[in-house]
Amino acid sequence: MAVETGILLAFVAMISWALGDFLIQRSTRKFGNWEPLLIITGFGAIVLAPFVYNDLAAIISSDFNFLVFMSVGALMFLAALIDFEALRKGKICVIEPIMALEVPVAAAFAFLVINESLSIIESLLVIFLISGLVLVSLRSRHLSSKIWFERGVLLAVGAAVLMGVSNFMVGFASRSTNPMLAIWFVDLFIAVSCIFYLVVNKKGGSMLLHIRQNKRLLLGVSIIDNIAWVSFAAAATLVPVTIATAISEGYIAIAALLGIIFNKELMLRHQKVGIALSIISAIALAYIYA
Repeated sequence: MAVETGILLAFVAMISWALGDFLIQRSTRKFGNWEPLLIITGFGAIVLAPFVYNDLAAIISSDFNFLVFMSVGALMFLAALIDFEALRKGKICVIEPIMALEVPVAAAFAFLVINESLSIIESLLVIFLISGLVLVSLRSRHLSSKIWFERGVLLAVGAAVLMGVSNFMVGFASRSTNPMLAIWFVDLFIAVSCIFYLVVNKKGGSMLLHIRQNKRLLLGVSIIDNIAWVSFAAAATLVPVTIATAISEGYIAIAALLGIIFNKELMLRHQKVGIALSIISAIALAYIYA
């Protein structure tokens, strides 16, 4: 039952991240990176606090846990900033395919650090899943060399690598204590860092006005993004980090599709193939592991 729950939570993270990235792009283009990042993480730190209050000793009483939590907080902060900047500057249908790099990076760290490995069939399904995600996000202009010089591409590569490491670290920290505590600490770390930046640079004075004028957008992205991370963290304690990461990465295809749908662009044949390949691979991976 635990395995089935872990797989279900990975699918919840997949859908939530797809919607979250789409809303994050809208938020960052309206308000920049720092305000949305503070609102999302501040919301999470406040809402999750009552659920983790009794577990705080797990961080304070152990130097190892404290080091792990500080590391994951710093990594997530840097990864989130770069990811937000990539989404703000670039096209979502260009940025999302690159984020598929998260899976092999997370898998490599899981293998090197905790000796977590997949069977040959599971590995092949992960490869098929990544291939499908790339296909569904790939459009004809991606084949042009000019695409690699578009705004946000290099940032997306950096964000994908850091997010892959962060995915592993979130799973590792969640196993050391519990998933909700891990995400709460990350939210708190990032929120405090954002407040420090905004105060030092005398920015954010209009944030309250932005919140009042855009309640639905900012509340929606805050709820959805925190649901995604808590779901992923919980999934990573019940199934291998690579499995949780691979399934949840299906958000890439959904987010790219949202970009195509809302931009009124036609879906190409290879994109339809990519959707089928990624969905079938994700379901097969979940079925075989369960």
